[in-house]
Amino acid sequence: MIRTGVFIVAGLGLAVSSLAWGQTAAPQSDDSRYTFNRIDDAYLRLDGRTGQVSICAQRPAGWACQAVPDERAALEAEIARLQAENAAVKKELIARNLPLPGTVKPEEPAANPDKPRLQLPNDADLNKVMNFVEKVWRRLLEMIATVHKDLLKKQS
Repeated sequence: MIRTGVFIVAGLGLAVSSLAWGQTAAPQSDDSRYTFNRIDDAYLRLDGRTGQVSICAQRPAGWACQAVPDERAALEAEIARLQAENAAVKKELIARNLPLPGTVKPEEPAANPDKPRLQLPNDADLNKVMNFVEKVWRRLLEMIATVHKDLLKKQS
């Protein structure tokens, strides 16, 4: 009795899941070249390699796909928008004195004698700083050692 109930529940679960999968799954090829989107009683197919858009629908002889004609005005408008955006980005890069991608380089700004220039230290200056830091460190260690000795004497 229990076995029969388990089989009935499992069979119903499989039937429901196969129906749900059949309604939501779109046909796709193994290499994922095509992308399908459901529209009404058909599918809109996008070819990932060529960019061609087709509408695939059920016909009396099976499924058939018909290419959708390109809308040239929309394509040209998108190209113009991208060109304007590209020009704006290039202007912004040049304004910030950043190199442009490719072979075009921004012009070097003219040197302004009024602004102070950052002068990096030479090796002699760095050696002086390192010697000073070393002396401070040694003095700190001596102070710690002295305090430690004083604490040990007080505890004895």
